[in-house]
Amino acid sequence: MSTGSTLPSVQKPNALKAILWGGFLCGALDITTAFVVYGFYANARPIRMLKGIASGLLGPERAQAGGLENALLGLLCHFFIAFSAATVYYLISRRVRFLVNQAIVSGVLYGTAVYFFMNRVVVPLSHARRNPFSFKFMVIGVLIHIFCVGLPISLSIRRFSK
Repeated sequence: MSTGSTLPSVQKPNALKAILWGGFLCGALDITTAFVVYGFYANARPIRMLKGIASGLLGPERAQAGGLENALLGLLCHFFIAFSAATVYYLISRRVRFLVNQAIVSGVLYGTAVYFFMNRVVVPLSHARRNPFSFKFMVIGVLIHIFCVGLPISLSIRRFSK
């Protein structure tokens, strides 16, 4: 009888798998939820929303004037940000083990932090048009970022990097 079959399996950390799953889940959940929520509350159409993301690079007029290619650029930018957020979380989690050991709390806090970083740093530095402040949309945005950004990233990192 082999001793290998009696020892428990220990999963090796897999940085690439952790980041890919975290980024993919974050990007897919976040954009899908944005389509549903903002489509309902603001009557926004998915193509227009994706062009709005592309406006960070192109400016609002140029992004909206373009066709499907601008919407696809917006989707690419969205997923680039999602994978970047997962990468940052993973890299910090290598030094701060609390992020892996307490993934739920960390995911809630990280999602909130990402929301404010995007709205207070990234959007103002981009060419995107800023919408007037709305407390309702801020609360909705924070909740979306908690459940669709922070938690998918933190749970993916915990799953594949212990």
